[in-house]
Amino acid sequence: MTTQAGVSRRVPLAVLLAAGLMLAGAAASVWLKPTKMIADEKPAIVLSAVVPETFGGWKIDPNIVPVLPDPTVQDQLNSLYSETLNRTYVNQQGQRIMLSIAYGRNQNSESTAAHRPEFCYVAQGFTIKGFGKEAVALPTHALSVVRLEAQADRRIEPITYWVTLNEEASTPGLDRKLQQLRYGLQGYIVDGMLMRISSLTDAAASPGGKPDYHLHDQFIADMEKAMTSGFRPRFFGS
Repeated sequence: MTTQAGVSRRVPLAVLLAAGLMLAGAAASVWLKPTKMIADEKPAIVLSAVVPETFGGWKIDPNIVPVLPDPTVQDQLNSLYSETLNRTYVNQQGQRIMLSIAYGRNQNSESTAAHRPEFCYVAQGFTIKGFGKEAVALPTHALSVVRLEAQADRRIEPITYWVTLNEEASTPGLDRKLQQLRYGLQGYIVDGMLMRISSLTDAAASPGGKPDYHLHDQFIADMEKAMTSGFRPRFFGS
């Protein structure tokens, strides 16, 4: 049977234990706080210079602009990312791909999720339909991507996107969080980007069906091949 004296003796011990854990946690948070910026150890990324304007039969089409965030969201993106790039490319057959890239020197947190198409397009009045994750075959590895479709009135926009950390490509979810944790525990502030490509589809072409993403896959393969080898893994993983 527990006596009143026994209870009174255990309360201070519990308080001391809790205080000790709090102090240990505070010390660990300072000790484990990442301080080494990976981007400082590599060539600087200037998207407009690194991403080629022409490649594999594709060239810039200035007549179509990819979906851009409203000013409020753009202000948030400017605080989260170092720079962004938005272009439309057209090939010899007149097929168009819209490219949007957001690069940030600090990708250690989940705050950059605001720019993911699931949120960015919805903020612009689109509805989103998801088709899950797929793999795009590249010469040296398979690139895991997310497939979506955005629609506003008669504008239907199939979307493919992925994210990178350092030289590793992935999709949002547990794998990315584990990568962020691993870099953080090693003391690194890791850079990375969100890569988004999209196209426009005729609403009457495939009503209710899944879009054909072969053009997306071809564009990704062509751009990856044309990218300077030193920068290629930072955009497509390795």
